[in-house]
Amino acid sequence: MLVLSRKLNEKIVIDGGIVVTVVRIDRNQIRLGIEAPAHVSVFREEIAGSARRGSSNKAMAVGI
Repeated sequence: MLVLSRKLNEKIVIDGGIVVTVVRIDRNQIRLGIEAPAHVSVFREEIAGSARRGSSNKAMAVGI
């Protein structure tokens, strides 16, 4: 895991097409803005797990 320090309005560029910006810093919370191409799905970790399970269940339902 790469750990970076960023200040307000500073950015991180991933693979040349995904930009993560620190939008707001509050006491124990930060807000990130994520710009990504339309073909890239971006999920919070707790949502990504259920999205994967949902697609697996869908695949099982059609016999894939």
